Order: sequence, then C-alpha cells, then structure tokens
Amino acid sequence: MEELIVAIARGLVDDKDAVNATRDADPMEDGTVVYHLHVAPDDMGRVIGKQGRIAKAIRTVVRAAANKTGGKVAVEID
Repeated sequence: MEELIVAIARGLVDDKDAVNATRDADPMEDGTVVYHLHVAPDDMGRVIGKQGRIAKAIRTVVRAAANKTGGKVAVEID
C-alpha cells in the first residue's frame, strides 16, 4: 500500500525524492491502518489540491485498493 501512495504522490510533485509514506505500528480500534504521506513543504499544495480534491482522490484510490484485500486504510498528509 505504501508503494501505491508514493507512486501517486510522485506523479504530482516536483521534489520526488522528498516523498515517502510510513505506516503506523498499530492499527486503530476498528482495524483501520493509518498511512502518513510526507512531501516537501513546497509541494504540499499540489498534493492537497484546491479544496482538498486531490487529497480526497488519493484517499479514495487507496481505500479502493485496500477494500480488495479486505482491509481498511486511512491516509493522512503531513
């Protein structure tokens, strides 16, 4: 899942080396696994998009991919 998040984000940003995704060690109480997407401060606007549309699209794609495996995921952009 981390590879998917990083691949999507690298297509959007200028500083591709600054993109990484980490996973929380423990899932939440309902079994949701939280991933944190880290990008350069200058690229934060590109990943979030106007009114959060790109961030919402990233979360939707990742949630759909996790749904195929039967898991729940959440993506936070830091």
